[in-house]
Amino acid sequence: MARREETAQQAEAPAAHRPVPSAPTLGIGMVGYAFMGAAHSQGWRTAGHVFELPMRPVLAAICGRDRAAVDAAAARHGWAAAETDWRALVARDDVQLVDICTPGDSHAEIAIAALEAGKHVLCEKPLANTVAEAEVMAEAAERAAARGQVAMVGFNYRRVPAISYARRLIGEGRIGALRHVRAAYLQDWLVDPGAPLTWRLRRERAGSGALGDLGAHIVDLAQHLAGEPLTGVSAVSRTFVTRRPLPAGSSAALSAAVGTDAHRDGDDGRDGQGGGGDGAVTVDDATVFTGRFASGALASFEATRMAAGRKNALRLEINGERGSLAFDLERLNELSFHDHTEPAATAGFRRILVTEPEHPYLEAWWPPGHALGYEHTFVHQARDLVRTIAEGTAPAPSFADGLQVQRVLAAVQESAEKNSVHTPVLL
Repeated sequence: MARREETAQQAEAPAAHRPVPSAPTLGIGMVGYAFMGAAHSQGWRTAGHVFELPMRPVLAAICGRDRAAVDAAAARHGWAAAETDWRALVARDDVQLVDICTPGDSHAEIAIAALEAGKHVLCEKPLANTVAEAEVMAEAAERAAARGQVAMVGFNYRRVPAISYARRLIGEGRIGALRHVRAAYLQDWLVDPGAPLTWRLRRERAGSGALGDLGAHIVDLAQHLAGEPLTGVSAVSRTFVTRRPLPAGSSAALSAAVGTDAHRDGDDGRDGQGGGGDGAVTVDDATVFTGRFASGALASFEATRMAAGRKNALRLEINGERGSLAFDLERLNELSFHDHTEPAATAGFRRILVTEPEHPYLEAWWPPGHALGYEHTFVHQARDLVRTIAEGTAPAPSFADGLQVQRVLAAVQESAEKNSVHTPVLL
């Protein structure tokens, strides 16, 4: 009866509507305003209204190269000011944290400048386009940490409550010693050969294709859940459509016309390409690889943007000596758990609905059974970063974690280029 009364009280006064005590402010400056910019804006705008935070995020300024577009984004998402030069944003006195939502080729320059200016940094994944860039960024973050600054990578899927709960169960030994991890991230936005040659299909801008865009997520999740790094990989990759039409106009116009970039991380302005003609695709459409963890456990990974009918299908299964866990992003409020120590006659996978207040992040949201969605991962990311800054603790995932993922991606690329030869991951 007490539980029902508690649930009824939660329903009458949901956490998102409860007042938050006054707290010192944390001025946020964000570079980039498209898909990821919108998602990050949602996170910063909402976190302080849901969770009681030690610092209150303030949307101080947003930056993009197109004045009209960035002004519109500022008005739409609640930013107090707009800039067209990221250097001006970094220099603002009302910005204490710089959030980087740009293509990978600009991550290193912006992040290092922000850290050297004394700002905290949140950088979208993958951390950089190359290991060399990621190493310089990690070194800058280490120096900044000695000054009390925080630098974190935006692997938002760590903040899905079911993923966080899976990590807790693994840490408690519920599946025993790790045996297998299998991970797949499948999308279909490039199936149409007429889809245009956006920046995500150019190696100089994106670093890699499906590997960095999608593979980075599942590599991070696999290592995060396993609690250990991948030490070697064997890979194959393929570009199925080698030339695509050049885009005409801005990424925003392209998104509306074609429906592709609406599912991609945000660019911060125009693609710099005119209409007419075509160009070479210089990244992978799909990459498949196997891997080995430090403990000897085995892993398999598939990342593709050519899986017809799959919009955003991220799936994980972790097998251990005592049980298994499985997760599907399209059912992100659920976790499947098999306890292999139970009698065979009744054992099997059971569905855990991850909406209880005892589950990660759920103490501040809705009554049990009221599901969360994709956008809530960015709210949780903002919550965790604010608390990390206020408490002076180490961020997770750190730039060092982002560098580790970058080293795995580099080993995968090298293996694919060398006919799938087993390639060690630099540690």
